[in-house]
Amino acid sequence: MRGYFTADEVRAAEAELFGRVPAGMPMRRAAYGLADVVAGELRERTGGVAGRSVTLLVGSGDNGGDALWAGSMLRRRGVAVSAVLLSPERAHAEGLAALRRAGGRVREDLGDPDLVVDGIVGISGHGPLRPRAAELVAAVAVPIVSADLPSGVDPDTGAVDGPALRADVTVAFGAYKPVHALAAPWCGRIELVPIGLRLPEPILAALEPSAVGAHWPVPGPHDDKYTQGVTGVCAGSAAYPGAAVLCTGGAVAATSGMVRYAGTGAGEVLAHFPEVIAAEDVSKTGRVQSWVFGPGAGTDDAARDRLSEILATDLPVVVDADGLTLLAADPTLVTNRPAPTILTPHAGEFARLTGQPPTPDRVASVRHLAETWQVTVLLKGRATLVASPNGQVLVNEAGGSWSATAGAGDILSGMIGALLAAGHTPAIAAASAARAHSLAANLAAHAHPGPGAPISATPLLHHIPPAIQTLRAQAS
Repeated sequence: MRGYFTADEVRAAEAELFGRVPAGMPMRRAAYGLADVVAGELRERTGGVAGRSVTLLVGSGDNGGDALWAGSMLRRRGVAVSAVLLSPERAHAEGLAALRRAGGRVREDLGDPDLVVDGIVGISGHGPLRPRAAELVAAVAVPIVSADLPSGVDPDTGAVDGPALRADVTVAFGAYKPVHALAAPWCGRIELVPIGLRLPEPILAALEPSAVGAHWPVPGPHDDKYTQGVTGVCAGSAAYPGAAVLCTGGAVAATSGMVRYAGTGAGEVLAHFPEVIAAEDVSKTGRVQSWVFGPGAGTDDAARDRLSEILATDLPVVVDADGLTLLAADPTLVTNRPAPTILTPHAGEFARLTGQPPTPDRVASVRHLAETWQVTVLLKGRATLVASPNGQVLVNEAGGSWSATAGAGDILSGMIGALLAAGHTPAIAAASAARAHSLAANLAAHAHPGPGAPISATPLLHHIPPAIQTLRAQAS
């Protein structure tokens, strides 16, 4: 897994590092990595390094020092380097002296650079850019490489509440921070530069795509349709037959050994997926290893009874859409449930469940719900969060927002149910399904009729098998 570490965790690790290495070494390591990335960007974007021009935007403190030291190293590669000091009296003295010794200079304006380095604030900075910094950033018309994180974006939450910098590349020093997952569009491409930190077990982490592919269920020589997991789906209604089709289709596409459907949408489901076993009632569905309830299922008394019947089993259950509305009205249906339960709200459904929308600290919000209700919670978004009752959180940064389309969540619920039926733990099932789901959306968006074309849920569904194949290829 890839861990993401808070500012406090990183500062504690830095303090330990400073006690066992020579003074100044961590900053030199960070600066060397930053200079190397900048040189690579210059080479790729302009065809060379020597003779190019870079402007440093330098704040106070160590992040400004990283930029200044990197500037001195770029000067030795033949780059013309200028620094704009936003707090001249608080600029990093050793870094500024190193830049000047190397032939760099200080200026008041941006000049005409080929690239800008953002060293305005680091992990101790919070809140928007101050007016002078915001004015300079607004005038930048060339690529920006940020030192550690884009200035103006909160390091722990990724929140942006005013002027902020949007980087083309962010060079993370020593560790990934939550901002790199929660605010990826502001970070651009992210490059990690190790500096020797000893870090704790992370609270926030991401499954590597190769790990998702390596553990995706694949039939072995002794498997049959039952041993690969049987997924039960209770979704759809006369008003929303498509929800039944999409949710069931998600379970089928995610390679469930068998899918059993319970509900009034059997005709539509079987027309699309004749391999599904259909029944009208939950009690007549037959043996399953997991249940998915909610998409298009309704919120009347009959729907509540079906949900209550499913939650009364000792099987893992995914609750989505209308099911979440029912739980918001009566949380006791699930809060004391001993078997694993996964709730999959978007922000509006989260607000119905808790009485308020997620705060800017989405990780804290989703952890609180998971711990309070003792369930696993998947909070949808470009950065989808999966919180376990024990406080651990997995994040899936989708790389785009192509899955933000009607019906896509129904598919995701079916996929999670299939992985639960196959034996995945709730958090791994939810995070793995989210990874494959987002990849399928990206593949669909870049397929015919052209790259970046808007998509609906149906092509996303059709691209789940290629997405799984891609993930498995990464694991080989």
